[in-house]
Amino acid sequence: KRHIVHINLPMGIKMTVFRWTNYMDLTIEMQPLPGGQDGSCGNFNGDATDDTTQAIFERIGARIGQGEMLFTQRAPIEFTKQMEEMLRNDCTADDLIASQQKCQKELPQAASTMMMNSCIYDQCFGKNEHALRSAEVYSTAEERAALGIVG
Repeated sequence: KRHIVHINLPMGIKMTVFRWTNYMDLTIEMQPLPGGQDGSCGNFNGDATDDTTQAIFERIGARIGQGEMLFTQRAPIEFTKQMEEMLRNDCTADDLIASQQKCQKELPQAASTMMMNSCIYDQCFGKNEHALRSAEVYSTAEERAALGIVG
């Protein structure tokens, strides 16, 4: 059973949200915005080499600024026991140190431990390869088939 939501936003932006049991995917269709744009999907300049997760984080940081958000409020930040275990077991020491330094620089001094840990997790695992691996591990056979994932 598919749970798909189609959303038409201002300026011709179309969003499709695919809701699964324990995660969601989305697609965004739009034309380039006047004055440019940047975000999790890249900067829409036709150069895929500067749209890596690392390059995006370097340009815009780990969090979207309050005045730049599409929605009126942020989703609550969570840092689960599973995320903590993955960070401990799968984030290399070098990546962990670099992530901590970047998050300390980007987040306000009053940032909570939850916010800091979530930022570090995003820095260590904000890669498409990780997202695909997680989707393969945690999705049902039906969801994997709908996404075209074999196995």
